Amino acid sequence: MICRDKDELQQKCAKIIEIDGNDVRVLDEDRLEKELIDDLIYTAVFSSDKAVQEAARWLIRRAGAALGIISASIQSIYEAMGRKELKGFTVPAINIRGITYEAAQAVFRAVIKGKVGPIIFEIARSEIDYTKQRPVEYTCAVTAAAIKTGYRGPIFLQGDHFQINAKKFAADAAKETQTVKNLIWEAIEAGFYNIDIDTSTLVDLSQATVKEQQKTNYSLAAELTTMIRDLEPEGITISVGGEIGEVGGKNSTVEELQAFMEGYLEELKKQGEALKGISKISVQTGTTHGGVPLADGTVAKVKIDFDVLEKLSALARTKYGLSGAVQHGASTLPDEAFDRFPAVGTAEIHLATGFQNIIYDSSAFPKDLKAKIYEHMKTEFKSEWKEKDTEEQFIYKTRKKGFGPFKWDMWELPPDILDKISAELEKQFSFLFDKLKMTNTQQVIEKYIKPVDVQLELPASLK
Repeated sequence: MICRDKDELQQKCAKIIEIDGNDVRVLDEDRLEKELIDDLIYTAVFSSDKAVQEAARWLIRRAGAALGIISASIQSIYEAMGRKELKGFTVPAINIRGITYEAAQAVFRAVIKGKVGPIIFEIARSEIDYTKQRPVEYTCAVTAAAIKTGYRGPIFLQGDHFQINAKKFAADAAKETQTVKNLIWEAIEAGFYNIDIDTSTLVDLSQATVKEQQKTNYSLAAELTTMIRDLEPEGITISVGGEIGEVGGKNSTVEELQAFMEGYLEELKKQGEALKGISKISVQTGTTHGGVPLADGTVAKVKIDFDVLEKLSALARTKYGLSGAVQHGASTLPDEAFDRFPAVGTAEIHLATGFQNIIYDSSAFPKDLKAKIYEHMKTEFKSEWKEKDTEEQFIYKTRKKGFGPFKWDMWELPPDILDKISAELEKQFSFLFDKLKMTNTQQVIEKYIKPVDVQLELPASLK
């Protein structure tokens, strides 16, 4: 499946796609879907030849664009939500940590079946590291999945929790800030036109006033927004998100939202009158990333403060023209909770661990591979095993870090196993899309999104 060199890559592409100047022309769409795209994505992810890998990635992205699969910003939809033209649904932002090509296909099948509108594919700064998926690889996997399933239209890629590490910031603020800036640059180059800035780790609750508590948060968020505006491609307004309270901390308040926004807008104004700010705000309502594992490895039921969510969403829209509040850490909530999010006006909901759990806990997932991964966790991450944690709790918290080291093993699972896991994922995606009132919202994309095709430089290996 992996093309060994440039000649083999060109042979595979023959009579299916061809390079036309600095672009790609699709000659046989059916064979691209059924044959070539599998070879291209495996080469793009696993080839040890960097030139061949780069060529495969370029071919995937440009073949996708030729079919109308173009990376887009959700900004215009969120602006319409801020004007109250659009309401009644909550946009799901899906983090895919493992078997990304297969999992993204499950998303697209559910989207096509339910005529679902805007769905965001995202990956966090931390996930990029432990799943070993750089932004451009993630872009290619999602684009390839769209091609494979017959999905045609814009795709929304998001940098989730592009977060400042508080300890590293305290040690060297300039260095840690630059690390996040470099990641933003890399993500935009990869077609991520939605970026969630997370400087909420720098909120200092020891300060006397709420505005002082939020000062470093809003100042740095404004600085990073300014950088994003400088980098965004012509014709695209990147959707930027801010955050007022770290997930897993205390619940957010109206005062915190107001203090953040007032300070943020003041800082932004110093950079230029017309500079566009954030389109949404992430808040804390009682959830924890990944859920709270009990002694037996099951997840504790969490009570979300929907009143806080509703109040902050309404304030964000009414006073600041934002799309509303964003809910993090929600995928492990009980099924009956999800229809509450659109009911209280939540703009966006982030979903990750629940899909990871479906993969690992599927009856189809090979027991020997799971045992191998868990042994790896116990050896490599032994220092993270807290004394009070049972083995089940430790495994639940750390198994997300198995997706990187065992990426090839998972991608190479037999087709029948991948099909079963993929079907389980698709069922959950369809359920969530329905609960979040996303079914039959395709017309929202058609009305509000006009994707801009950003050209990519032809790799030297294909010239």
